[in-house]
Amino acid sequence: MNAEELKRRFAAGERYFPALNLSRYKLIGAYLPGINLWGADLSGANLAKAKLWGADLTGANLATANLTRANLSGVKLNEANLRGAKLNYAKLYGANLTGAYYDESTRFSRGFDPISRNMRKM
Repeated sequence: MNAEELKRRFAAGERYFPALNLSRYKLIGAYLPGINLWGADLSGANLAKAKLWGADLTGANLATANLTRANLSGVKLNEANLRGAKLNYAKLYGANLTGAYYDESTRFSRGFDPISRNMRKM
């Protein structure tokens, strides 16, 4: 499945895409609120400015993904791999980050405290 097919199927009402391989996909500004990408591989994907509020990204691999200015409000990111991800200016209001992995190369907005959100440094 490519990025265009994903967007087409989402627009047609499909929401469940678990364990999908979206590695290095370009989904800049994609409108995918409420999508279920549980366990998906989004490593290296460009999701800058994507609208993903309410999505389920539990256990997803978002290593080195670009989530700059993405709307991740209410997103389930528990146990997700965020090592090396860019989360600058991402909206994380109400996001569940419990057990999500990050490292020294993960970029957060100024003032964001991953420890207070129960994230784990690797």
